[in-house]
Amino acid sequence: MAQASSIAAIVVTYRPDMATLQALVDALLPQVDRLWLVDNASANVESIRGFAATRRIDIIGNQDNLGVGAALNQGIAVARAHGHDHVLLMDQDSLPAGDMVARLREALHAGGESLAAAGPAHVDARTGEVAPFVRIGFPFNHKLRPASGEVVDCDFLITSGCLIPLHAINAIGDMDAGLFIDNIDLEWCFRARARGYRLVGVADAGMKHRIGDRLHWRPGGRAIIHGPGRLYTIMRNRVLLYRRADTPWRWIAQDVPRAILKFLGFSLVVAPRVANLRAMCRGLRDGLAGREGPDPDAG
Repeated sequence: MAQASSIAAIVVTYRPDMATLQALVDALLPQVDRLWLVDNASANVESIRGFAATRRIDIIGNQDNLGVGAALNQGIAVARAHGHDHVLLMDQDSLPAGDMVARLREALHAGGESLAAAGPAHVDARTGEVAPFVRIGFPFNHKLRPASGEVVDCDFLITSGCLIPLHAINAIGDMDAGLFIDNIDLEWCFRARARGYRLVGVADAGMKHRIGDRLHWRPGGRAIIHGPGRLYTIMRNRVLLYRRADTPWRWIAQDVPRAILKFLGFSLVVAPRVANLRAMCRGLRDGLAGREGPDPDAG
């Protein structure tokens, strides 16, 4: 059994770039007590298994793509069964700084039992831009850019880099596997906040990360671009979140206009426009119908 205050890292993989995955694992291993890769039926799973055999990591291999939420829950369950009391959730394309976990652990220790999760400052691997932490507001969110040494309360954290004590997951519940891939982090954070838990962003815990397939530059800034398959789940899941009791009304009120702008932009401006339009329409339809799971039209 693992010792108290031990951390298990859970990395979900799906057709990963092996060089990127190797860099992630090599950065994580010195910082955690154990590392599990949960693979969602990657075509290159044998390469992943061969790589794992050269490191002190374990693999949970799924025969089908079960989605991010279900894979995270598998990792959380095995970490719990092995006696670990914290999990570090990671995407396959993130790269933590060498002291990221120590900084997050320090913040969790200082925060007490009411703290559900601590997350790092995300640096876009393509631009070097540091993403702000967010408190939900209306009509606009409050973007927080803490100075070095600061830890700030926020309303949600993205999955990758989150350090979570298992007692918080036991009280709040597992990740929502029905959402499959998008907004899983939002939904869990909304649930945590609704139950009186806090979430914090740690300025000195750094991690490089990529969101979206590519960036699209436009007047006034840049947009994160996803393909039609992801646009389906993004649109569907935001509608599903509108229906959840734990979703803050302020988030819904300011997300509806954002969804409209995204719908117009991806169907009129961003290629492939017709495929984007069809995917988003299906997502809106299935969200209104309450359908969950993978995209039924995915190849």
